[in-house]
Amino acid sequence: MITSFQDLIDSRPPWNTLLIWYLRVIAIILIGGGVIYWARIIGIVEWRGLWFWEMPIALQGAIVFFAVLDLVAATGLWLTVSWGTVMWLFRCFCQIVMHTAFSDLYGRRPYEIAFYLLTIAIYVTLHYLTIKENREAAGRPAESRT
Repeated sequence: MITSFQDLIDSRPPWNTLLIWYLRVIAIILIGGGVIYWARIIGIVEWRGLWFWEMPIALQGAIVFFAVLDLVAATGLWLTVSWGTVMWLFRCFCQIVMHTAFSDLYGRRPYEIAFYLLTIAIYVTLHYLTIKENREAAGRPAESRT
């Protein structure tokens, strides 16, 4: 029975399991985003009152870029392979650059940027805790690991 905050921390799954769950949640979000991008490309939905073929070339290029990148990154994150994390971080940084350095073309989106930075911070924290937990487990004597 959980009676204190420490009991809650002690009864949690390993950090590695939490990291895998987190990456899979991000993968589901990316799949949703990729499907929305593809829906824009093939003409199912419009974006800000414009159909894909009416958008400026810069916006069309960005939509195609993220339509492919989102689904590739989602696949890698779901499989928990290292390239999936790299693709997801690359995608986040591309979005951040788009909406800061090129905000005249793509618009300024402070809430979206904050979301990307928050998800990266959560990932870094979970990754750090996983590494720390693995090091602690490796340092224990063999008889106490059971």
